[in-house]
Amino acid sequence: QVQLVESGGGSVQAGGSLRLSCVASGYTYSRACMAWFRQAPGKEREGVAAIYTGGGKTYYTDSVKGRFVVSQDNAKNTLYLQMNSLKPEDTAMYYCAAVLRSWCPKPPHDYNYWGQGTQVTVSS
Repeated sequence: QVQLVESGGGSVQAGGSLRLSCVASGYTYSRACMAWFRQAPGKEREGVAAIYTGGGKTYYTDSVKGRFVVSQDNAKNTLYLQMNSLKPEDTAMYYCAAVLRSWCPKPPHDYNYWGQGTQVTVSS
């Protein structure tokens, strides 16, 4: 049974930092695309960052480039999202997702497995 468990969300002021974690279990972690999505109230779920765990190739949406860093620890089956220089518009529920592919698709519906989400709130 595949499980993704996120942690690390919270409330910070603009300019602050948070690090999200996602622990994965139940599949071959080293051969999957792992991604972070976010969804703000009234908005569609959007991809934030992704990494192919087999090779480390990373992807970012334009609005977070230079501020967020996605990384992994294969030994711990854990995905991270380091978020720096946070802005109020980064406020959302953040979800970890996985799909057993050697590349990272963009649409959320292409991902088979999802965590429960962790809330990030950035105040101005």
